Amino acid sequence: MTTTTTTLTIAVVGAGGKMGTRVSNNLVKTDHTVFYSENSPAGQQRVTDAGRSITETDAAVRDVDVVVLAVPDLALAAVSAAVVPLLKPGTVLLTLDPAAAYAGLLAKREDIVFAVAHPCHPSVFLERHTPEEYADTFGGIAAPQDVVAAIESDDESKRQIAEEAIRVIYAPVIDVHWVTVKQLAQLEPTLVETIACMIGQLLKESLDEAVNTMGVPYPAARAILLGHTQVALANTLKGDNPFSDACLIAMDYGRESIVKDDWKKIFRDDELDLVLSRMLHLDTIER
Repeated sequence: MTTTTTTLTIAVVGAGGKMGTRVSNNLVKTDHTVFYSENSPAGQQRVTDAGRSITETDAAVRDVDVVVLAVPDLALAAVSAAVVPLLKPGTVLLTLDPAAAYAGLLAKREDIVFAVAHPCHPSVFLERHTPEEYADTFGGIAAPQDVVAAIESDDESKRQIAEEAIRVIYAPVIDVHWVTVKQLAQLEPTLVETIACMIGQLLKESLDEAVNTMGVPYPAARAILLGHTQVALANTLKGDNPFSDACLIAMDYGRESIVKDDWKKIFRDDELDLVLSRMLHLDTIER
């Protein structure tokens, strides 16, 4: 999609937090007019230390094209309830994670455009060329990444405005993939946190077990694990090479020993509601 070339006015609410700082570091490099809002004293100090001026939230959000709510999921209900009534009609309200949007926790207004965008982070298969790209594992600094986004509007001009903001705050961006809010929630957390991040943690626990229980020297265990993780991902996700027959047998044994037969239930709607209710500290998800 071709994004707008119009200079936007953008407010960042929570500009002194982790994501707020990342977002602001990219916005300050652009020609967009940006207002930085932060309530916590520690966050305000980080904003001013970065050489940026703080604007009171009420003033920052009143007459802008895009409001970025860079606040934790657990704060989005309260923050959106305070911010949404202040917005001019047609403002794009952008959140950075789908959980609260899917759970229906955001304050609503019919004349406000709600969007959510989550970074994919630089791919494990990304071709990197500079030390800065190699060091940028999270994205948003030097290594290119994709973004998955959703928007509750059929207005193409609003989608273009949202994409312009998304490409800036997560820059450098390769592509923005548009899905529904529910699909984005199925990707994050189910696909990438429930599965991928859990498997990453399992790999670390396995490394510790090899070293601490089996007595394998740490450098040897780490080297073989990291190398074989790369091969495993390349073989399964890129089809680079077939696994050996002996490896396939070991993989079957691993699946039988570790993976539950009904593990794919986590893709069901009720299971998605269950994990999100835990993440958001809710008794249940009501939509």
